[in-house]
Amino acid sequence: MADITARYQRAADGFGRRLDLVSDDQWSLPTPCTDWSVRDLVAHVLDEQLWIPPLVEGQTIDEVGDRFAGDQIGADAAGAWSNACRDVMSVLAVDGAEARTVVLSYGPSTTADYVAQVTADTFVHTWDLARAVGGDEQLDTADVEWTTRVLGPVVEKFRAAGVFGVLREVDPDADALTRLLALVGRGP
Repeated sequence: MADITARYQRAADGFGRRLDLVSDDQWSLPTPCTDWSVRDLVAHVLDEQLWIPPLVEGQTIDEVGDRFAGDQIGADAAGAWSNACRDVMSVLAVDGAEARTVVLSYGPSTTADYVAQVTADTFVHTWDLARAVGGDEQLDTADVEWTTRVLGPVVEKFRAAGVFGVLREVDPDADALTRLLALVGRGP
């Protein structure tokens, strides 16, 4: 679990750095997620973080209910992000957290697999946010390759559900980030 916790922290830090760049006039800008504005994208990624602690602690989706419905960003997006990520790190630090079963909408998962998927999604959305607000789009190559390995086995299931866009073709010698973006239907 130490590896996924460290990787989660890197993803959270990277997203947070891009979030710090969002100015008041950028919240309504479009993102590479064609139906989402910057605010929609941030709300989605924040929402994913908020769900981790109660699910890892053993609550069901029904028990969490509509606790996270509505605007969770508030007037302090950076503060909301920091608090949510702090809570995730706290629940992951509990002895035995990695061995817990988390019940998701599509069935049971280990905590490690669940957090890996959220982490991978956070890395992808870090690029989306950076692209939307003119921030640093570069991601660590090791994290990009790890994200590709995590998403590779499930990408078609998510693509069928409309989560990812159409697979894009890239040159065989394309860098790791370009290959990841093509896998999830984005292009630089």
